[in-house]
Amino acid sequence: MDLGELVTPAPLTARLSIPSGPLFFPVTAYGPDGAVDLDTYRTHVRRGVEAGAAAVFACCGTGEFHALTPEEFEGCVAAAVEATGGRVPVVAGAGYGTALAVRYARLAERAGADGLLAMPPYLVRAAQEGLLRHYRELAAATSLPVVVYQRDNAVLTPATVVELARTDGIIGLKDGHGDLDLMQRTVSAVRTEAPGDFLYFNGLPTAELTQPAYRGIGITLYSSAVFCFAPEIALACHTAFRTGDEATAHRLLDGFYRPFVELRDRGQGYAVSLVKAGVRLRGLDVGEVRPPLHEPAGDHVARLARLIERGHALLEEDK
Repeated sequence: MDLGELVTPAPLTARLSIPSGPLFFPVTAYGPDGAVDLDTYRTHVRRGVEAGAAAVFACCGTGEFHALTPEEFEGCVAAAVEATGGRVPVVAGAGYGTALAVRYARLAERAGADGLLAMPPYLVRAAQEGLLRHYRELAAATSLPVVVYQRDNAVLTPATVVELARTDGIIGLKDGHGDLDLMQRTVSAVRTEAPGDFLYFNGLPTAELTQPAYRGIGITLYSSAVFCFAPEIALACHTAFRTGDEATAHRLLDGFYRPFVELRDRGQGYAVSLVKAGVRLRGLDVGEVRPPLHEPAGDHVARLARLIERGHALLEEDK
């Protein structure tokens, strides 16, 4: 079959707006020698799509964008595109300073990605004018639509997001900062000053835990790292949010997600390394994280295994 026949012709904005499943942020697989393992990565991505992911965000935070060379990055994005077969869009990370971000964007475009997630610029704390220029230059560098990732040293004012929404090629904002007052003002400003199909995403770590609050201000899209290792749980939670099934949502939030976040917060970098440990627990050897991240403690991995069992038991309670 020609994979091109499977590609949905709709714009990325429309494809991401369809609440068909969680947004999947796969981990990057490494072999025993520490090199990228593209075969295992393809398997990981393919399983996620088959489990119900609405989109694949390749080589982003959970995928250790920071740890990949440009060549590895391009290989992983191409592998994700191949594994999805056009069934869902592939959005690739792009970051560092403007020149490198543009380079990664062009590599992603060459690899067949459908869009870009613009990671925060490296290290510097820039003024709003500089951030706006950075994202506009990135958007102009390729034909790929861009979602801007707000967090850490790249927190944007509502006025700046209005200007981003007016910029050709920028289609949305992913919030990893967590200030709901700021996000409400941002949504309101864009709605009144730059109306259109601008997208918003809850991008906080383990976003399911805060998603009820984000839904309260109209933000229904969110990233799901849990989907990497427990797609059944993540999909059930996503369905509960989408259908208004508060009983299921509360049961999963109270019995699985809150304890998982408390475990995740026991170690620096666990938002990635604990997730990767979870993938290994489910039978796919994706290797360890690369430094400067470190592996979770053995007792923490054991607790994660029990949590996954608990999460699946919670799903059975609904049957």
